[in-house]
Amino acid sequence: MRNRSLWIAGIIVASVILVIVITLALTPSNTHPAFAAATAFMNAAGSGDDATAESYLSPALLAYVAANCPNGSVSACIASYTPSEWGKLIKAVFRRATPDGNSAWDVDLIATYEFGTGFSGVCSYYRVEQESADVWKVVAWAGFVHCGDEASRTMATNPDTPNRAP
Repeated sequence: MRNRSLWIAGIIVASVILVIVITLALTPSNTHPAFAAATAFMNAAGSGDDATAESYLSPALLAYVAANCPNGSVSACIASYTPSEWGKLIKAVFRRATPDGNSAWDVDLIATYEFGTGFSGVCSYYRVEQESADVWKVVAWAGFVHCGDEASRTMATNPDTPNRAP
C-alpha cells in the first residue's frame, strides 16, 4: 500500500511539473526583449528621461516626436495624454502581448500613477519591432487611457484608440 501511495504521489508531482514546463514554453515571458523595450521606454518617458526613452524609438518615431510633440520631447507627449489629476507615473508594467510574425510584437502595458495612493489601471499600447539581433524599437504607441475605457480595447487594431503615434 505504501509503495502504491508513493507511486501516486510521484505521478502527481511529475504531472504538475509537466504542466508548469508546458505553460512556460507556451506563454510569452514578460522578460522578452520586445516587452522589456516597451516597458523601459514607457518608464523612462513617463518619468521625464527623454534621452533614455528616445534610445528605444525607431528613427521614424523619433522624427514624429520631433515634429509633433511639445518642444520635440517624447516625455512631454506622454505627459500630455494623461490628466494632471492622475499625478506622475509611478510605474508601468507588462500586461500582455501578441506576436506579429517573428520580428514584431503588439505590447500592452498597464501603469500606476500617483493619485491618492496610486491611481492604477492606465493602459497603453506599443508596437515593437526587432531592429537587429538584440535590439527592439518602439515604432508606434497609443492609448494612455483608463483600462476600463472602451478605447483601451484592441488598441493595436482600433483606429479610434486615442493618442496614436504616428
